[in-house]
Amino acid sequence: MLDQYKQQHPYLVALDSIIFGFDGESLKVLLVKRGVEEKTWSLMGGWLQSEESLEQAASRILYDLTGLTNVYLEQLHAFGNPDRDPIIRTVSIAYFSLVKIADYESKISGAFQAKWFSIYDLPPLLFDHGDMVDLAIKRLRYKAAQHPIGFELLNDKFTIPQLKKLYDAIYNTEFDKRNFSRKILSTNLLIKLAEKQKGFSKRGAFYYKIDTEKYHLVADSFLNFIPN
Repeated sequence: MLDQYKQQHPYLVALDSIIFGFDGESLKVLLVKRGVEEKTWSLMGGWLQSEESLEQAASRILYDLTGLTNVYLEQLHAFGNPDRDPIIRTVSIAYFSLVKIADYESKISGAFQAKWFSIYDLPPLLFDHGDMVDLAIKRLRYKAAQHPIGFELLNDKFTIPQLKKLYDAIYNTEFDKRNFSRKILSTNLLIKLAEKQKGFSKRGAFYYKIDTEKYHLVADSFLNFIPN
């Protein structure tokens, strides 16, 4: 048995993070500039350490860049084409996360040249990172249609129009205002606040917040937020 292990070649295991954020208008992904290749950007990544699980490593890498903990983080896919890294055979485990940009901005480490890019206007990316982002967008669209994970990208209080802008950005379309509002409110996940958003209309729009207890109960349920 030991001889069989010795006959195998060791490979590196990397973790890459697709970090999504929403700035109120567009859905964005956080990229870091490569030190040598000035025109090339990449996802934030790092190596799996011997004492870490995959989840621990993914959380550590996310914290190193954003300074954030307890954010939505989900394993996406394993990328292992033999030639994906020209230097050495490397298998990458990709994770995607959802962060509130307002929370991120004050905690970013100055050690990284990080920048938000619209998912519809990305620069050239390193290796197969473009494939990772494409797959992460598809997964996010599926999850946001079936589960209430979109709220992870919003501030603690928000209006229905702000929520609609988020879903418009995720799906690169424009949903009908009345149908969207009716569908979202029918989930009974929102608590209406007395406060209104001012300056955008004469009447103003009421703020809402998530009913956190209900949210955690149905986070994995299929709510069919966005019909096909």
